[in-house]
Amino acid sequence: MPSIKDVARLAGVSVATVSRALSHPERVRPETRERVLAAVRETGYVANQLAVNLRRRRSRTAVVLVPDIANLYYARIVQEVEAVARSRGYQILLGETAQDPQLEQAYAGLVRRGVADGIISLGMKIPFPVHPRRRHPDPAWPPLVMIGEYTGGFAVPRVGIDNVRAGADATAHLVGLGHRRIAFLGGPEDFTLCQERLAGFRKVMAEAGLGVPPDYVLFGDFKLDEGYRMARHLFATCAEPPTALFCANDEIAMGAMKALRELAIAVPERVSLIGFDDLEIAPYLSPPLTTIHQPRRTMGRTAMEMLVELIEGRAVAEPRPILAHRLVVRDSTAPPPG
Repeated sequence: MPSIKDVARLAGVSVATVSRALSHPERVRPETRERVLAAVRETGYVANQLAVNLRRRRSRTAVVLVPDIANLYYARIVQEVEAVARSRGYQILLGETAQDPQLEQAYAGLVRRGVADGIISLGMKIPFPVHPRRRHPDPAWPPLVMIGEYTGGFAVPRVGIDNVRAGADATAHLVGLGHRRIAFLGGPEDFTLCQERLAGFRKVMAEAGLGVPPDYVLFGDFKLDEGYRMARHLFATCAEPPTALFCANDEIAMGAMKALRELAIAVPERVSLIGFDDLEIAPYLSPPLTTIHQPRRTMGRTAMEMLVELIEGRAVAEPRPILAHRLVVRDSTAPPPG
């Protein structure tokens, strides 16, 4: 079985540094922490916390709630959550919820029964019954960290990016190339992140003096078939089709790319296409997809580190960190025809 010395040797640091990186990551430089976590993953090291578990009456288990386990966006986040959990002597229970409040609350009940110590949720709502008049988190709620999407207004710990700014950056890239007719293909209309990315889109379009016809804004789901459906509908019904599409995630963009190919509309010669998330498949599409990169590894790692702090009774220095996104320009965007 690998030991902490094996991790230290592989990471090129001392045993004390490994211990500090795993128990108090905020005290270690980010690049050192990255090396230690990479070494943990490579060696398969698991901290021996059995004695600590018995003394503190903890299960050393976290519940991770995922809306759709087939969605590629969540895989990298969960992978990093699991790696950090393992390195800190925890394990995870993964639950697919399909955004069903009853399922979310059923999984959350595992914490109340002592099966798990805390929850990481990638869903859009708090996984507990909430009184309609409540405006503040309930002190009785178990440790909880949200990742990405969140609707509700409670000041709960949350890890994410600035979706308004990211939507603006994607749109500014298209406007900067010379596009004037740009459509927005979104996920579910009631999702906060969709509205935030749309707000960034509208902000840049307004600043550029460009109108957005109502039929240039469509909502569906964060899935390939919905991107395909929305793109087919858009180009079948618009009297003046757009020259660029801003898609609210990469799966929508991939579905739209297939629709455009079937319609003999060349990307990017006739229509430019930009996605959101920077999934691992994005560089391998034809053409490679321009997109907004979300730091999903950092999101997963930060969320699990925050949850461990909460479970172990320590205050979180920054309970709602906003992580940096970036525009990744590839071959699916170009100046408009003519």
